[in-house]
Amino acid sequence: MDSSNSLFSSSNNNAPAASVSSGSTDSIDLGHYLRLILGNKWKILIFTCIVVAIVVIQVKPLRPVYVANGTILVDTGRSQAFSEGVFGDAGSRDYLSTQYGLLSSRVFVERVVDRLDLTNHPEYDPRQYVPRMTLFQQWASQVVDLFVEETEVEPVYDERFELTLRRNVVSAVKASLNVSPVRGTQLMMISSTTNSPQLSADIANELAEVYIESYLEANLEAAKKSAAWLSGRLGELQDNLGAAEDELLAYREAENLVDVQGITTLDAAELSQLRIDYVAARQERIAAENIAKEVSRYSQSSPLELLSVFEIANNPAIQQLQIENDAADKTLSDLSRTYGARHPLMVAARDDKEKSDQRLISRLRTVAKSITDNYQRELATERELSRQINESQGRLQNLGRKEVKLRELERKVEINRQVYELMLSRGKEADESVNFQDAPARVIDMALPPKYSIGPNKKKFVLMGAALAVGLSLAIIFLLDLLDSTVRTPEDVEGALKVSMLGFLPLLKDRNTKNALRAFSDDKRNKGFGESIRTIRTSLVLSSLENPFKTILITSSLPNEGKSTVAVNIAEALGQMEKVLLVDADMRKPTIAKTLDFPSTTVGLSNIIMGKAKLEQSIVPFKEGNFDVISAGMIPDRPLELLSSSRFKDVIEALKDRYDRIIIDAPPAYVVSDAQVLSKVSDSVIYVVKSNSTARSIALKGLSSLKKIGAPLTGVILNQVDLKKAKAYEPMYGVYEEGYGYGYSEKKSKS
Repeated sequence: MDSSNSLFSSSNNNAPAASVSSGSTDSIDLGHYLRLILGNKWKILIFTCIVVAIVVIQVKPLRPVYVANGTILVDTGRSQAFSEGVFGDAGSRDYLSTQYGLLSSRVFVERVVDRLDLTNHPEYDPRQYVPRMTLFQQWASQVVDLFVEETEVEPVYDERFELTLRRNVVSAVKASLNVSPVRGTQLMMISSTTNSPQLSADIANELAEVYIESYLEANLEAAKKSAAWLSGRLGELQDNLGAAEDELLAYREAENLVDVQGITTLDAAELSQLRIDYVAARQERIAAENIAKEVSRYSQSSPLELLSVFEIANNPAIQQLQIENDAADKTLSDLSRTYGARHPLMVAARDDKEKSDQRLISRLRTVAKSITDNYQRELATERELSRQINESQGRLQNLGRKEVKLRELERKVEINRQVYELMLSRGKEADESVNFQDAPARVIDMALPPKYSIGPNKKKFVLMGAALAVGLSLAIIFLLDLLDSTVRTPEDVEGALKVSMLGFLPLLKDRNTKNALRAFSDDKRNKGFGESIRTIRTSLVLSSLENPFKTILITSSLPNEGKSTVAVNIAEALGQMEKVLLVDADMRKPTIAKTLDFPSTTVGLSNIIMGKAKLEQSIVPFKEGNFDVISAGMIPDRPLELLSSSRFKDVIEALKDRYDRIIIDAPPAYVVSDAQVLSKVSDSVIYVVKSNSTARSIALKGLSSLKKIGAPLTGVILNQVDLKKAKAYEPMYGVYEEGYGYGYSEKKSKS
């Protein structure tokens, strides 16, 4: 589908979103988007008007909506006998939430519908409905009646219709009701929304009355049933209580349980003291055991090693004997310095020393034995306390089991007594509640018919429709602009194609091929086109001052991009200054000979290369354009082989001697490889790109095929630029549309 025919075509909005500068990074061009919007302002306006008209047609028949609000107070602190089983427990946290659900339940709504007879109300009864039609709908209905003859069918209002109608009315009323709490209070607001102020108030008020009456009716019925049931249960509960008391008394007598609490307390105190004593005895036993183990270890080696035991070494008797032993050692040592071993004093001293050692060893063994005996006594004490604790625990456990059984029987008696007393109390309350029931709620504010409607806000709908239409149209415009991958502007040529731009040619008003080929010399009909050609001519001349381009190849990516038009007009422009030859090297689909009205038998380039004609026979002067032409000649079977031959190169070399410039019209570079071959004999290659038509990827591939073989690419000509549309996104094009803004305005020239 050609996007140029679309309502939101971006064909006239072809500036890229990112402006390419000579700097480094791309930046968003906000001015481009503004120009994009301005260029499509009429399309946006038309689309918006259409959407607004549709919205107006849709919202005009809508009827006003009215909301009536009533307020009731739900009493959660009143005393209730049996209301918990009907409408919920007033003291529970979820009580108010339960009431919200009840108020909007289908059962209550059905009562409201029946009491207000809403199935016969004009608001809900289709038999009384008169459709509101817009002028457009009335006109359409009249037109249909002219061509379609309708047979009126009488509707059937039977029992099935009534049931369906009631079900639909209940659903509609339920959907129109809203029950909401007032935060921090026990108030509930009942809101009803209909197309009638009075009906909204009636439904809200009737719902509050139905809620209160339904509660009273349900609670009264429950109270009667409860009273009858309680009276039958009281006798049974009284018998159960008596049986439980007899069982408790028999157990006390059988187990001789007079004061269980006192006995338990004494045994518990005794057990506690035994445990304390046991802990102390165990600690004493552990200490004695450690000392006994140390004594046993040292006594196995030498009795004197027992002195290493702290408890033995600190024994007063041991300390005294050790002093005496040390004194005997000292005496023996002193005498040994003076007397010999057999001296009487030495003999007496040794005897004293041996006796002292014997007394010390004997005492050490006595103390060690006392330590071992003490350990045995502590161990026996610990075991005795453990036995007593086990006996005490056994007595307590046995007594505990009896106490558990006793408490169980006591609880059974107590429970039966409480149930009996509760039922007796409830029975009295039930008798009283049969005669009196308080209401669970009361009306605080009656719902009044509202004076003003809450909607629909038709202006808001229209404004929203307009905003949506503008937003949608802008989104489509931006999306089409983003998706448009064609070469559109000089920035695309230099930024996306990475090739310098020689110039651009405006779109011709008269697209006839013959007129297009002579557009250079017809400035009156094609304003600004001639000046564009002159600009390109100047660029070519100035870019080759030192080494002028003798042979200029003109090609494009695809057919119908206007390369032949460019070739003819450049040849005519250069022909005003130099001797120029135009060569049609497109031997696959030649166009120049036909558009210049040359005879069909005119020999051309193919005839020369194949040797069927001489060079002079093929050159045809085109006096109107002041240049000579060599047409393509007869269409050969293999044109690429002819262009690749040495004969073709010789022809070009011969022509260079005769002409200042040779313009070669080549086939498209993306379609065939003829242009690559022709570039080998050319000094300059000009690449023609059709604005808003040629995809960037295709142009890049065509240029890449030329760059790979080292073709002398001079630049790109952007062809067929629609100046009227292009100036919306590039202000400079507005100057060119006005005849380049200098010296071309007819009005100015006359003045």
